[in-house]
Amino acid sequence: MRAVLFDLDGTLHDRNATIRRWLQGHARRFGLPAAYAARFLELDDFGYRPKAEVMPLLLQEFGLSPSVEELLADFSEHAFSHPALMPHAHDVLSELCGRGVLLGIVTNGWEVKQWQTLDGLELMGRVDDVVISKAVGLSKPDPAIYRLALDRLGVAAADTWFVGDSPRNDVSGPQAAGLRAAFLPTGHALAGERPDVKLADLRDVLGLE
Repeated sequence: MRAVLFDLDGTLHDRNATIRRWLQGHARRFGLPAAYAARFLELDDFGYRPKAEVMPLLLQEFGLSPSVEELLADFSEHAFSHPALMPHAHDVLSELCGRGVLLGIVTNGWEVKQWQTLDGLELMGRVDDVVISKAVGLSKPDPAIYRLALDRLGVAAADTWFVGDSPRNDVSGPQAAGLRAAFLPTGHALAGERPDVKLADLRDVLGLE
């Protein structure tokens, strides 16, 4: 193993914890009903559903007085201002770096928000490269984005693991590009995808070869 590529949200970033923390403040700011948070999480679908679709549904279901624009603005301003680190993330990255393993992050998303998350989690000094989909014009699970990340690190797919929580983006996609895939079950369940390894938590990455 010469390199490890990590997903960000749901892998190094504990997005579930971040969103739950934001929801507490969000509910206070707007006086939202107790059931709002659970319904938001259901509609949000681990971040895969656009908030421009989620907020109108919540507004309609709960008969809320804030406007859709106000709810969206609150998400944009506050949701990722204090991101939560996935347990063991810094220790695992430090150990891999000490072994001479090259480290990269490959994430779908908008540049500003992903850089905000990376900075908030203090990840930038701990990895060798970051590939953000909107910055490069490619998105997971397109094999081209994994090949780009490999080229930027100067490593071969056969010598690299991909670690992530999405069955499609972090298992099937990397495998199609020739990488081995280690699945971290913090988001969607596997639905026929066959990762090379299933992780209990990030510490298991240290046992990959």
